[in-house]
Amino acid sequence: MPTDKKPFEDFGRKLDEGAQRLEQEGEKFIKYFNDEVVPAIRAKSGKGLRVAAEKLSQLAAYMEQKNSK
Repeated sequence: MPTDKKPFEDFGRKLDEGAQRLEQEGEKFIKYFNDEVVPAIRAKSGKGLRVAAEKLSQLAAYMEQKNSK
């Protein structure tokens, strides 16, 4: 019974190529996320925090007004 290792070698090679491709794509994703997504989140969360602070200030003023009556 002859042992043909070629299919296993091809499978191993394809697996290695797939792993390399996944690693490359993962690096691209991380770079995109760090360069594009994180700065956008930071910019928009700053605005969101300002709006929240303004609303909390309005709420505090409202509560003070109701307590003084």
